[in-house]
Amino acid sequence: MITKNTIDKVFETARVEEVIGDFVQLKKAGSNFKGLSPFADEKTPSFMVSPVKQIWKDFSSGKGGNVISFLMEHEHYSYPEAIRYLAKKYNIEVEETEQTDEQKQQASERESLFLVSEYASKYFHDILLTTEKGKAIGLTYFKERGFTDETIETFQLGYALDTWDAFTQTALKKGYQLEFLEKTGLTIVREDKQFDRFKGRVLFPIHSMSGRVLGFGGRILSNEKKAAKYLNSPESEIYHKSKILYGIYHAKQFIAREDNCYLVEGYTDVIQLYQSGIRNVVASSGTALTPEQIRLVSRLTQNITVLFDGDAAGIRASLRGIDLILEQGMNVKVVAFPEGEDPDSFARNHTEEELKEYLTQHAQDFIQFFFCMISCKTIWIFPFREGNHFYIHSLF
Repeated sequence: MITKNTIDKVFETARVEEVIGDFVQLKKAGSNFKGLSPFADEKTPSFMVSPVKQIWKDFSSGKGGNVISFLMEHEHYSYPEAIRYLAKKYNIEVEETEQTDEQKQQASERESLFLVSEYASKYFHDILLTTEKGKAIGLTYFKERGFTDETIETFQLGYALDTWDAFTQTALKKGYQLEFLEKTGLTIVREDKQFDRFKGRVLFPIHSMSGRVLGFGGRILSNEKKAAKYLNSPESEIYHKSKILYGIYHAKQFIAREDNCYLVEGYTDVIQLYQSGIRNVVASSGTALTPEQIRLVSRLTQNITVLFDGDAAGIRASLRGIDLILEQGMNVKVVAFPEGEDPDSFARNHTEEELKEYLTQHAQDFIQFFFCMISCKTIWIFPFREGNHFYIHSLF
């Protein structure tokens, strides 16, 4: 636990105008500063910062508080995460209360897993951009999907060389322990041999809400029939795929600002939509949608718009998730793409204006959508109510 002494130093040192100035363009207004609200879409500045009182007030949203509350609202940090962020910014040593040997070991192990994952992300990204094979295979794949250099950099996309242990041997030479390479799932250990889990795959780092690398999704580029098309990191101390959403780190501010979250199926759906100007988008990270993932979104908004692939399988998969979203008491809209299209392909083949117009015009309340499906004899719907919740069963 962070000591009171550290917290007091952070509050004494941190300047609200400096911290907020990293996120909002502020202009002097008398003894205060003024800027456009980061929480609402406005043209006339109503966001005020008082250096004297060390507080801020957003008259558009009604939100306000001190420097910590701003980081918790804007960056969606927990209280300890906000303290650590400010301590790092102002070079304040973080003191913690005495921990047991077991607690120290657990904390040390967890941090080691994070460090290994961060290193792996940078390594794979560097391989993609600087090596001959990385550029010829991995980078070519991403470019063929239409991803720009800026997008590749934003999502820290990478490539693992198609050799048995290139990453593992490099990491070991850099001083990373095999124990933690194995626990993150980056390395598979079989007796006295070690193998790279993601060899020959393009890599999608999966980030936490606060931006730390938790794990990876890897897509194979060869035609091996026995190999899975997509491979995720296994469960670990830091990565629980049922509790994280792909893209949540990049999307969180936009979800809160737009008061809506677009939910898609895959990594490239998220990236393509993000590149096309739809920034409030996440995916379920290679697993069926879970209550924990929905609650993650509920920290940012009560509104979810599910984007269906334009085929029966895509609709079936999304319907299963809608049950859970409704169960959490959230508002749901749905958008179906034309048959044969998915969010990735549709975004690639349309302009940003056309995409946004399509999403706006085709977003339907889930009940309207289901009635449309029934009238088209696409699905049979069996709605029922239990307590205060509305549920659905469907047959194709």
